[in-house]
Parts: sequence; C-alpha cells; structure tokens
Amino acid sequence: MPRSSYSIAVLPGDGIGHEVMAAALEVLCALESRIGRRFVTSPHAAGAQHYADTGVALPEPVLEACRRADAILFGAMGLPHVRDAQGTEVIPQLDIRFALDLYAGVRPIKTWPGLPTPLSDPRAAQIDMVLVRENTEGLFYARGRGVIEGEGENAAAFDTMRISRKGTARVVDFALRLTEQRRARGRPGRLTNVDKANVFRSMAFWREVFVERATHFPQITTEHAYVDAMALNLVLKPWTYDVLVTENMFGDILSDLIASLVGSMGMAPSGDIGDHHGLFQPAHGTAPDIAGRGIANPTAMILSVAMMLEWLGERHADAALLDGASIIESAVHRAFLEQSVRPYDFGGQSGTQAIAEAVVARL
Repeated sequence: MPRSSYSIAVLPGDGIGHEVMAAALEVLCALESRIGRRFVTSPHAAGAQHYADTGVALPEPVLEACRRADAILFGAMGLPHVRDAQGTEVIPQLDIRFALDLYAGVRPIKTWPGLPTPLSDPRAAQIDMVLVRENTEGLFYARGRGVIEGEGENAAAFDTMRISRKGTARVVDFALRLTEQRRARGRPGRLTNVDKANVFRSMAFWREVFVERATHFPQITTEHAYVDAMALNLVLKPWTYDVLVTENMFGDILSDLIASLVGSMGMAPSGDIGDHHGLFQPAHGTAPDIAGRGIANPTAMILSVAMMLEWLGERHADAALLDGASIIESAVHRAFLEQSVRPYDFGGQSGTQAIAEAVVARL
C-alpha cells in the first residue's frame, strides 16, 4: 500500500541556495493536498559558510540525517573565498556523493516554449536530452589525493584518474536503462558514449566496458564520440542527441555547456542517484553576486523537486508521486508558455518569489 508521507532532508547551503530552496519548498507544500501525500522536511546547516563559521563543512549528524531520509533536497554549496588547506573550494556535495555512493549524476535539459534560447536555428526548440555523469570516479577520484612532487622549478602536481570496471559498468547500465525508459515515451532511444579513448588508456578501458554492457540492451542504439568533438556538436546540433554518458570531469564540463544551449543554468535540474539514496539539486552554483537580491531563477530547483518525486514514485511504486512530478513540470511549462513570468537570466523582471507563485498558481 502506498505511503502517506515521505521524509526529506533539506540542505539549502550557501548563496542563492537558500532563496531557490524556499521557492521549491513552497511548490512542494502546495502540491501535498493535490496528490494526497505529505512531505516532512527537515532543514540542516552545511556548506562553505558553515565551514567558515564552525570549521566543519558537513557535520556528521547532517550526513546521518541524509542517510535516514527518503530523499535529499540540496540547494547550492561553495563560496569562492572559502578554501580548505589545499587551496580548493569547500564543496561538501562531493563528500555526500562519495559517502552515499551516488554514482549517477543525471542532468536533463530541454528548451522551454516562451523562453528565448541563444541558438537561432528553429530546431533548437527540439532540444531534449539527458547527460549521465559518472559521479564517484574519473578525475574527481583525485580530490584529496593529489600530490606535489619535487621542489622549485622541478615541482609538479599529480592528480590520478580512476576508471574501474564496476564503476563504469553500473553507470553505463543506468544510462542504458534510462535510454530504454525514454524510448518507451517516444524519444529516439539512442545512447552516446563520450570519452577520449584515442588518447588515454583509462578511456579506452571505459569504452571497452561500455561496449560490453551495451550488448545486454540490443534494442538501444549506441554510438561513440570523443569529448572534444562532442563539445563542438553540442553547439552545432544539440537537438540530435538523446542520452549521453561520460566520465566525471567530462560530465561536469558538458553539463554546463548543454544548460547554456537552452539559455541558462537556472533551467538545469539534476539528480545524484545511487542504489539506495537520491539527492536532487539545481546544477547551478551559489551565485554570491546576486544572493539576497531576490532575483535568482528558482526553476532548476523546482524541477529538481519534480525529479525527486519521479525517483521516489518509481522507488516506492507510488503513482501519486509520479503524478506530482508531472504536475510540477506542467505548471512550469504553462507559466513560461503563457509568459506570465520571465526570469532575470532571460532578460525579464520576474524574481524568485514571482516565479514560485506563478508555478503554484498552475498546479
């Protein structure tokens, strides 16, 4: 029997994270009565500012709360001026990914009627793709493990990339299943593997694992692309792609690129998903230059809530949650299609609260 309530750990984080999170929770709260479900949200302090204030970026009780929750809603963390002993930014979201083994970074992106795009080609209106990023290995594996050898002019820094069979196989399988699901909904059913197998042994190994796993999904069309060629083609013809899967660093870079193709990071939701936990957050950063001004676009955070509901709905076989995800996405679609609001990052004058209210009004 479906559950009546779900526990959500809420980590607003830093900068505009607090503002977009408040807007998203307003939408989630308004949805409860419409789908007959209750969401018990518990806020937790973590992030760069928390590190500056206390010396701890991600307190252990907060991580434990994330483990216990049915899902995690995450705003944005990190401030350019807050650095650790190695000189890198304090970004606890990476700690959460590794601690909860959130190996699949899912970044959907599409154009929204009513909002302008930077691409003049009318086919840009057809952009609808998902980038799946391996989240726990690749070059990000080097975080905290980098070394500097030698001194003076002979000094050199080394960061090691890790590509394992297990880590690659599970994220490729995730991407293949996702492509299969999208195919059932009318999408092309094509998965593009993005690597640099012509240069690096690690990437050639990644491709070997991809090819082997793809044999288990014969109904899915697969292809390969080098990451530099993919960056070019994403700018020239992004509407031709369906699902992409790639290594951690490549995915980090390309996910920002595809968000720009539809006009703004403010429209880019994401999910970090593992076998037992799911974290959902906007793909954008903390934008400290506009924090506190009430002009941040909360759409990516609101759409991340929809992603969370879809994941929970599938995980718990709860059709009401799946309906809730569709309701939110439809409300966002109509708010922009009817041009009742236009975010600042699209040249409009609609602030964070106005966009949240427009979505709530259309639930």
